[in-house]
Amino acid sequence: MGVQKGEVVAVMGPNGAGKSTVLKAIMGLAPVTHGSVYWREHRLAAATHEIVKEGIAFVPQGRRVFTHLTIAENLEMGCIYLNDRAEKAKRLDSVMELFPVLYEKRKDMASAMSGGQQQMLALGRGLMAAPELLLLDEPTLGLAPIIVKEVFEKVAEISERLNTTIMVVEHNIKGVLDIVDRTYVLDKGTVVHNGTPQSIRETDILKPSIFGERIDG
Repeated sequence: MGVQKGEVVAVMGPNGAGKSTVLKAIMGLAPVTHGSVYWREHRLAAATHEIVKEGIAFVPQGRRVFTHLTIAENLEMGCIYLNDRAEKAKRLDSVMELFPVLYEKRKDMASAMSGGQQQMLALGRGLMAAPELLLLDEPTLGLAPIIVKEVFEKVAEISERLNTTIMVVEHNIKGVLDIVDRTYVLDKGTVVHNGTPQSIRETDILKPSIFGERIDG
């Protein structure tokens, strides 16, 4: 598996296929039992906080915002290692420009936000690290359909405006195929398909017995 600069790549597959484990392995949160993870032509084998400094950020499943902190404080946690106040302020302004709702509520506690707003906050916090590669684990899980659409639009906007490379694990097949450049399908830890979104639509790899519904139905 691999990603090229500026790509948005989806990782799909049935439950237990190893999708989230791929992202965690990249971040040093899961052991790599076979093979190696390479970034910028060198092997990644550092602690998670060092991997973040390499330009990789991870937005885990379930949002996991700090509910006892304000929106602005949550965002600052995304670059807690950064000592340059001017750079931190610049990143904060950039993220709030991308997510106006975060600016409007910047002084509010994260606990007062809706699920969709918390997901935007989680995305924004990931961007505070100014990553070259952004890893997203099920960013639309548990959200209402109208919010799902908004999240996908924001992911596409992040790619277009910031030229951020994105790898996303996602169960919403129809939605994610509209925003990605390329896809991987995993089954039991093995890549069983690698191609364009159109190649996914034209194949029976995503059969109902695995995913529960057809992507064209």
